[in-house]
Amino acid sequence: MFVDRYIEKFLNYLTAERDASPHTLRNYKKDLELLRQAVGERSWEQVDLLALRQFVAEQRSSGLSKVTIARRVATIRSFFRFLHREGYVPANPALGLTRPKQDRHLPSFLSVEEASRLMEAPQGDTFAALRDRAILETLYSTGLRVSELVGLKVRNVDLIGGTLRTIGKGRKERMVPMGSYSIQAIRAYLKTLTAEQSEPDRPLFRNQRHGHLTDRSVRRILNRYLLQVSVARRISPHSLRHSFATHLLDRGADLRSVQELLGHSSLTTTQVYTHVTTERLKKVYESAHPRA
Repeated sequence: MFVDRYIEKFLNYLTAERDASPHTLRNYKKDLELLRQAVGERSWEQVDLLALRQFVAEQRSSGLSKVTIARRVATIRSFFRFLHREGYVPANPALGLTRPKQDRHLPSFLSVEEASRLMEAPQGDTFAALRDRAILETLYSTGLRVSELVGLKVRNVDLIGGTLRTIGKGRKERMVPMGSYSIQAIRAYLKTLTAEQSEPDRPLFRNQRHGHLTDRSVRRILNRYLLQVSVARRISPHSLRHSFATHLLDRGADLRSVQELLGHSSLTTTQVYTHVTTERLKKVYESAHPRA
């Protein structure tokens, strides 16, 4: 589909000024191309709030999820804010455009006992076993997103200082402390690599041919060990991130610190984990209190 010059200007702005990731750019481009198609021959100056609401209504009627619709609304709002700020349109019609209210889902997570069994599932001293143990320990120890994990270079990990450096959403860099188990697991894994394979700019975690691991590869690794330890629930690599946050909060960590560790830009995003712990407290209360 033809992309008009204003969309191109916006995408260039996101690349140059906001350092947006390729994934973000693809989503923004797709959303705006769909909007461009919906408004037809009208110029962006002629697009009003009614047209935008009609577009969102059509998205709802097509059966899209609330998450996808909310993202498209956010894209439209950012786009018109940019057009108005740059003087391409006299007014911002997206000011009154609201996102659909999101359903609140408690994130899936492992119990402490399940997490311990999962960490111990990879056995042996082969490259694959030691790598898998290091991957699982690192995900659970640091709360990294899978995209952050597969993007790690050897130089990003300081095993003496017990920290790692990662690039998160919005290309924001943060330092994350590592637990002793993950440090030990990574040390054991690195011993399987040659000096050349351990060069600072090489990927920390890699496949059997020493190329980059993908998100899908990590999911397959996790699923293999979930079967071994008989965890039948739907657990994803992101669930280890949820487990990391939940277990910290259950043991008294403050929400602000957990926000920093997770790399969330907003405390509201982190607050979902307080609902998890509240649910657990309610279950304890209902099972223990004589008048519950």
